[in-house]
Amino acid sequence: MAEFDLFVIGGGSGGVACARRAASYGARVALVEEDRMGGTCVHRGCIPKKFMVYASHFAHDFEDAAGYGWQVGTPKFHWPDLVAAKSTELDRLKGIYENLLNKSGVTSIAGRGRISGANAVAVGDETHVAKNILIATGGWPVMPDIPGVELAISSNEIFDLAEKPKRLVVVGGGYIACEFACVFAGLGAEVTQLYRGDMVLRGFDMDVREVACEEMGNGGVNIRLGTNAVKLEKTAGGIAVTTTHGDVIEADQVLFATGRAPNTSGIGLEDAGVVLNHKGAVTVDSSSQTSVENVFAVGDCTDRINLTPVAVHEGRCLAETLFNNNPQDPDHRDVATAVFTQPEIGVVGLSEEEARTHCAHVDIFKTRFRPLKHTLSGRNTTIFMKLVVDRDSDKVVGCHMIGDASGELVQLLGVAIKAGATKAHFDATMAVHPTAAEEFVTMYEPVS
Repeated sequence: MAEFDLFVIGGGSGGVACARRAASYGARVALVEEDRMGGTCVHRGCIPKKFMVYASHFAHDFEDAAGYGWQVGTPKFHWPDLVAAKSTELDRLKGIYENLLNKSGVTSIAGRGRISGANAVAVGDETHVAKNILIATGGWPVMPDIPGVELAISSNEIFDLAEKPKRLVVVGGGYIACEFACVFAGLGAEVTQLYRGDMVLRGFDMDVREVACEEMGNGGVNIRLGTNAVKLEKTAGGIAVTTTHGDVIEADQVLFATGRAPNTSGIGLEDAGVVLNHKGAVTVDSSSQTSVENVFAVGDCTDRINLTPVAVHEGRCLAETLFNNNPQDPDHRDVATAVFTQPEIGVVGLSEEEARTHCAHVDIFKTRFRPLKHTLSGRNTTIFMKLVVDRDSDKVVGCHMIGDASGELVQLLGVAIKAGATKAHFDATMAVHPTAAEEFVTMYEPVS
């Protein structure tokens, strides 16, 4: 029986970050992972998804090059080559995560961890004693309870298909659904996206949602709002998808991206007295402590802000608090994020709708224009930018962008928002010309 100061259940971004930071302060740390080290982000999320986004963008690049005098011939895409290259890189990243833990002095254990007592974690037939236990088990895709759902796949399986589907139905309207719809449209598939709501990307600024939906349509995604899948059936030609309106769509593959649930079942939480909410998420306080004094949780299993950098931040704050006499609560305000649709979306701060509930007076600055690059390429796409300003303080409380490199730009805009930049600061900043980003410092007149 081994004894540790911290026992981490889950080898994803949050768990690894906390384990390494805690070990650097001299804590005796163990981490158990039942799958591949690195978690969702490395193996079933951010990293392989971004590879696919890059791959799908080349189709646009080949087309755009013609407008600039290039004659590149007819490009050909080979799906198995992309899958193989992706898998090789993910294997390399898995090894890096394992080496980082080992070099940090963390004891890595392969298997499924389960809380078996107040200070005990069971892995198989072995029991380990720990002063503190961290739950960092992430989330898992949710599949609907409809006839034929076993014919469909989730985002877990989309990265390793034997062949690229020629006809893909994507069910869902969140960022995962929208990203994969754009990826496969860019790779030449006929993509139909079904979403039961009245507009995709619920929770985002309404202007962003509407522009994104329009741009996705321009990029070849057939978005059908107010529509859901109610039945799947195997046919000689593929899969027949029956919708809520009674019509049938033929597809080679059906992807359900209708949400993710906290991955908290079967690891002894309820028996240990750890309180879960109605979604199965671990309930925590501002310092990531659960209802049990020595049990903590970070990342997607808490369903706070389900983003990799947030999980890493939460994990490091916990290590500082427990092992460095430096109490830190994670700061969930003004977290920048990107959605890798085509064109991509970058957001930080409040939406217009949120600002109008938080601020007495709001000024809105926005613009939409055709990017310089596409005046010669001829591509039918635009850039959209929006600033949300608290008029009374003049602080910029929200930045929103749709267009190439939005994710890169919003990272830096996040620094400005975090620093409390005002609209006067934006106005006083000299533009870099010619760039798209200069529009953020040249929108002088509010539209509302």
